[in-house]
Amino acid sequence: MRRAFSLIELLIAIAILVAIGALVAQSLSGTKAEADLDLTKADLNTFGRSLERFEINMNRVPSEEEGIAALWSSVALEDEDEASKWRGPYVTKPIPEDRWGTAWRYVAPSELVEGMPYDIVSAGPDREFDTEDDLHNHMALVNGDGELREGMEDFGGSDDFGLGGDFGAGEAE
Repeated sequence: MRRAFSLIELLIAIAILVAIGALVAQSLSGTKAEADLDLTKADLNTFGRSLERFEINMNRVPSEEEGIAALWSSVALEDEDEASKWRGPYVTKPIPEDRWGTAWRYVAPSELVEGMPYDIVSAGPDREFDTEDDLHNHMALVNGDGELREGMEDFGGSDDFGLGGDFGAGEAE
């Protein structure tokens, strides 16, 4: 009559558990990467809606110096007299960094799409700007080469910031 497991049986059981754990970890890592991309796209949509409300109240978009911090704090405003027009916060909580811990790049006026009022860019998973994995608020308007998609020419100077739709991943010019 046996009362315990042998050392070999324990090692085999541990090896099986480690293999199963590795498979689970591998499948979850891909899911997290996809989730981070989706959440970054959602953050860009949030910024777009928030900047629209900011522009309605302030009759302008934030300057580069004010940046997106003007969406959650009137302290970021350059002109103290304009603070009375500020009706924020325009976002429910500050989002100073993207999902990979890199500060957002805010440029006004846009350098990516002519005629647009601003760019908001995430450096993406590699945490470096101006690479292929960058995400920005114009992803629905431009193709992977940074050129306006067919039929999007009219959006360049309009108030529609083009934040809806399929963002995809592409290179920011």
